[in-house]
Amino acid sequence: MKQLILQLMSAFPRGEYFQNKFIFALLIFLFFLFLAKVLLFVFSKYLEKIAAKTKTKIDDALFDNTKKPLFYFVIVYGLKVSLLHLEIDGTVTKLVNSVMTIIFLFVILRTVDILIETWGSNFATKTKTRVDEVLLPLVYKVVKVLFVLIGFIWVLDIWQVDITPYLAGVGISGLVLGLALQDSLKNVFGGITLLLDKTYQVGDKIKLEDGTVGTIHDIGLRSTKLMTYDNEVIYIPNGYLANSRVQNYSRPDPKVRTQVNFGVEYGSDVEKVRKVVLKTLSMIEPILKDPAPAVFFLEMGDSALKFTAKFWVERWDQAFAAKLEATEKIYNALRKSKIGIPFPTHTVYLKK
Repeated sequence: MKQLILQLMSAFPRGEYFQNKFIFALLIFLFFLFLAKVLLFVFSKYLEKIAAKTKTKIDDALFDNTKKPLFYFVIVYGLKVSLLHLEIDGTVTKLVNSVMTIIFLFVILRTVDILIETWGSNFATKTKTRVDEVLLPLVYKVVKVLFVLIGFIWVLDIWQVDITPYLAGVGISGLVLGLALQDSLKNVFGGITLLLDKTYQVGDKIKLEDGTVGTIHDIGLRSTKLMTYDNEVIYIPNGYLANSRVQNYSRPDPKVRTQVNFGVEYGSDVEKVRKVVLKTLSMIEPILKDPAPAVFFLEMGDSALKFTAKFWVERWDQAFAAKLEATEKIYNALRKSKIGIPFPTHTVYLKK
């Protein structure tokens, strides 16, 4: 690259004004400064107006965020060409090359940032899950770190710094850091697994192994926010959720079945009991007609004939209220139908 620039400069005609290397170097720098001004003018006067007429906002954001860095890049490049003409190839040249590298990587990072904010965000909002919304910022951060690392290595190479010893140190430091952040990384990868597998979604009702029941309020990378019936917020590490048995009441079907157990006195007509209870359940609004409710005669207990009434509701949040209403109305219906409801009794015989 250096030889090519020198050959191009040697092709310029040189009069008495060009005999002085410093004057010619200054003219080269002024030429690139003029070129940068022209580039900025074209961006502001024409390209941004053309971009404003398009339907997408990506080109507007790209032009607005990259015109100034490109302007400075051309100026710094002109400074580099001027230094090559002066045959200055030391610390100053390395500094100029480092600045050019930083500007170039900044433009790349801004471009990636804009693409993720527009295309990525629009795509994420159109999907039914929060996978993309959560993973896109993580992907951007990883890409950003990689570009910064590449830029750092690039600058070190410009300054002819041997990075081999540093790479060994980075490997050891990475191992130590990985061990220190083992639990945090476990939770992060657990969150990614939950999002990719679509195990749970916001709004699902779940039951943990310890019996805690609640609604998923938010799924993050490190933890999941659970809202209980008592309006308490519980933060659960994703590593725990990914490796434990959790019951999801909302999937694959949001319908929930519940039941009411009851007993009637011996001598009652079993078929009459069944008809009375089924008629009662059919008049309770949250209870579904399909699947239809069912009443089962379970066993002949110590002091009662034991039954259970099973029925379905549309959503899990209707189950508790439906069960309370069904219990009360079954009791009233049995009493109204003259069907006795016994209470536990014990007969005690006294030996004289």
